[in-house]
Amino acid sequence: MQIFKRNRSRRPEDQDMSEIARPQRRLRVLLIDENPTARAVVARRLSHLNYDVALAENGFVAVNLLVTRPADIILIDMGLTMLPAVATMKKIRAANLALSACFVMLTGRLDSQSTVEALDAGADDHVVKPFDFDVLDARMRHLCQRAETLGTLTRHNAELDARIARRAVELGETRETLRELQADRARLVSSIQALHDEVERLSAQQG
Repeated sequence: MQIFKRNRSRRPEDQDMSEIARPQRRLRVLLIDENPTARAVVARRLSHLNYDVALAENGFVAVNLLVTRPADIILIDMGLTMLPAVATMKKIRAANLALSACFVMLTGRLDSQSTVEALDAGADDHVVKPFDFDVLDARMRHLCQRAETLGTLTRHNAELDARIARRAVELGETRETLRELQADRARLVSSIQALHDEVERLSAQQG
């Protein structure tokens, strides 16, 4: 397992304008690839694009890593053999280790069947190798922005449901109070009527 972070000691004049304009929050990426050379190359390029990158050589290592290090994006090479890519994704989700993470599959140019299988299984996107890192960067950030928007909507919906539930309880309590007041009024009216009848009876006796 390795974690790559961009060197923060670079001077501003050494950074290009696109890098300076990038969001301050560093997205966390987990790359799962059995090829050590590919892992190192992708990690180095992504770290230069302002990502914090963790590496896992197979799905089992990835699951253990996610227990202590959550990820915003999980890149999975479709060529995994120890634990296949789709099985790795399902294992991570079954363990509830990536509730808000986006899954991106790295596929070969001629591996269309595996791509369809991965997307049908719930992958958020796929990228064909060899890929342009600027394009990969744009697609990953778009996925994270979409996930963040959906998360915000989900939270708002949950808050709205909670408010509705509270209002329903309050309305139920109000109705119960109204029924009690109506019952008290009926008893009061009955008492007044009984008192009135008693007064009339006593008046009749005296007359």
